[in-house]
Amino acid sequence: MFQLAASYASIFSMVRIGIVAGEASGDLLGSHLIEALKQKRSDIEFVGIAGPKMLRLGAKSLFPIERLSVRGYIEVLKHLWGLLKLRRQLLNHYLDNPLDLFIGIDAPDFNFWLEKKLKNHGVKTIHYVSPSIWAWRKNRIKKIKCAVTEVLALFPFEPALYQNEGVQVSYVGHPLADILPMIPDTAGARDILKLDAKDFVVAMLPGSRQSEVQQHAHLFVQAAKRIYAERPDAKFLVPLITRETRQIFELEIFNEHDLPIDLLFGHAHDAMEAADVVIVASGTATLEAALLKKPMVITYRMSKLSWQLLKRMRLQPYVGLPNILAGKFVVPELLQDDATPDNLAQTALKLVSDKDNLAEIKKEFTAIHHSLKQNTAEKAAAAVLAYLK
Repeated sequence: MFQLAASYASIFSMVRIGIVAGEASGDLLGSHLIEALKQKRSDIEFVGIAGPKMLRLGAKSLFPIERLSVRGYIEVLKHLWGLLKLRRQLLNHYLDNPLDLFIGIDAPDFNFWLEKKLKNHGVKTIHYVSPSIWAWRKNRIKKIKCAVTEVLALFPFEPALYQNEGVQVSYVGHPLADILPMIPDTAGARDILKLDAKDFVVAMLPGSRQSEVQQHAHLFVQAAKRIYAERPDAKFLVPLITRETRQIFELEIFNEHDLPIDLLFGHAHDAMEAADVVIVASGTATLEAALLKKPMVITYRMSKLSWQLLKRMRLQPYVGLPNILAGKFVVPELLQDDATPDNLAQTALKLVSDKDNLAEIKKEFTAIHHSLKQNTAEKAAAAVLAYLK
């Protein structure tokens, strides 16, 4: 009887944290944070929207993370009703099952609304990953101030933006800088992927969302054909994380029997570490490539209307994280109409042929790596624990 009573007591004394991640990069951040928190406290449960990495650590997901993985204005509009309904359902769940704390990981348009509602009900709210107010829609900082108790910032230039507006902020660095080696093991990665040391390896990362892969699959395959025509020693690696994105790419290469493209389930780090050059859709993968000190061509395509809207709100001339962090064009960006197979192929080949430029790229990316290496999971966990009694 005593053991049963103790069991019930432990259930009712659990600390309940709401957590919502919107895509693969958020799942990575969330998993590291959950792991660090579990090492400090065994009485925390996490419930909300979680990806596979977070689920493996015991987080409970009320909805599939894929429901939030939509990018671009027009693409979001197509799913708007479903997203609004899902958000309301999630809020109602949290109000019916009170939280001790809420953590929104990225997905700002979804999470800020939820955070504001919860904050108005007395829940402390932490937003993990500052939205890119330094790149576009700078006026969002007013909205953020109303929604969050604290922001956890990944990049060193972000805290000053929030401090100037009176928003509580902590710089925690980026977990990828802790995970990835300062000196990449290209030979080891090639052994894992069964590649020859003499191969010319091109890693191609079309994005994690289905909409991104649909936009980029044809572009990447045609660029690979042009590279292969000039470099018959080329091997192409395309890491994809879901069956749906793999199927999209498989359809695109169905008739390309002579093209040496290997589709990988995951292994994005291995593919980039093994590569001589990376062709990558703008996003977190560009930062991974930079931390692995790889020359890259950053590209992105979206619907024409989404592009026109985004272009008018941009505050910086670059969109790739490595260039933003460096404050200059360290690596080339080919966006929208400039993103053609010929341009991607020729830019990638030119990039690897300039040895002096390759050395400068490596130097810049090493400096970025040092600035972001902050023992992120521990710092983020400490910020969260400060709000838990």
